[in-house]
Amino acid sequence: MSPEDPFELFFDPRILLQIPPAYIITAFVLLVSTGLTFAYFLLRLIAHHPRPSTSSERTYLTTTSTGQHSSPLPLPDAFTTPAALTISVVVPAYNERARLPAMLQEAVEFLTAAYPHDWEILIVDDGSSDGTSHVALDFALAHNDLIKPEQMRVIILERNRGKGGAVAHGMRHVRGRYAIFADADGASKFSDLSSLMASLSEIEKSNYGIAVGSRAHMVKTDAVVKRSFIRNFLMHSFHTLLKTVGVREIRDTQCGFKLFSRKAVGAVFSDLRTEGWIFDIEVLLLAAYKGIPVVECPVSWHEVEGTKVDLLKDSVRMAWDLGVVRAGYAVGVYTVGPGGPGR
Repeated sequence: MSPEDPFELFFDPRILLQIPPAYIITAFVLLVSTGLTFAYFLLRLIAHHPRPSTSSERTYLTTTSTGQHSSPLPLPDAFTTPAALTISVVVPAYNERARLPAMLQEAVEFLTAAYPHDWEILIVDDGSSDGTSHVALDFALAHNDLIKPEQMRVIILERNRGKGGAVAHGMRHVRGRYAIFADADGASKFSDLSSLMASLSEIEKSNYGIAVGSRAHMVKTDAVVKRSFIRNFLMHSFHTLLKTVGVREIRDTQCGFKLFSRKAVGAVFSDLRTEGWIFDIEVLLLAAYKGIPVVECPVSWHEVEGTKVDLLKDSVRMAWDLGVVRAGYAVGVYTVGPGGPGR
């Protein structure tokens, strides 16, 4: 190859030295700006965009005084209407025909004793194919000595949203001054709601507050130690990842037992975008951005067979969603709306 070869001349460093520094700086700035602009619009493209609810999803079914299933009735808007009772329980349920009755039995017995005639349960059927909604309504009819009409409300989603989407949909239609979401498997001891209520009352600020059920105190118990190696490895890896994105104060972010004041419901779930498993993290991020106090409270918990979680697949999805959420708020793709004592 001769020295006059154009290819060799192009990479000759002496050529670069002859380029004015201003040109190099301008080219660098343009390259970085183009890259950042591309990344921003790519993030907007892959960001979470929950689908609007349909007209049927804004209705509920309940039981009647004549022992029948009701016709669809309109749901209230939790963001614009005042509270009508003390506690609402939101239960996201996807094909939970087998596990739901035991959870409801425990919850109803506790609620009836602790909050007589002052509670409701909203079952959000997340596109189930096993008759979950009918099981819930039939349970209410079979226990009509404890469950009065309107106390058990069943919302049927036309298409599966994911746990976060089902929880958010239910929270947007609660009637309680306080609202808790609880998993349909009954893994958390429902009577621990008393502890969450007591902890929340201690930290509420201007009627804003969140109490997070936590299994962190069980990390060295048989319930955790005897789980599979891969399950515990993924758990510890996930916790490490959370610390890198700024979630450090709450040791157990994924426990499906979280209590909100009504104002916190409006402030958090009006902005929530994530509909998958990682929605708990966005809840905590929004609480931090809006200055809503959060307290972690130990709860009893046990493993229940029949989990819908695919460890490897869902762990990858959670890591991806976590990155999207954190980046979305960092660059302004996700905006933080009004609400909260810190805004």
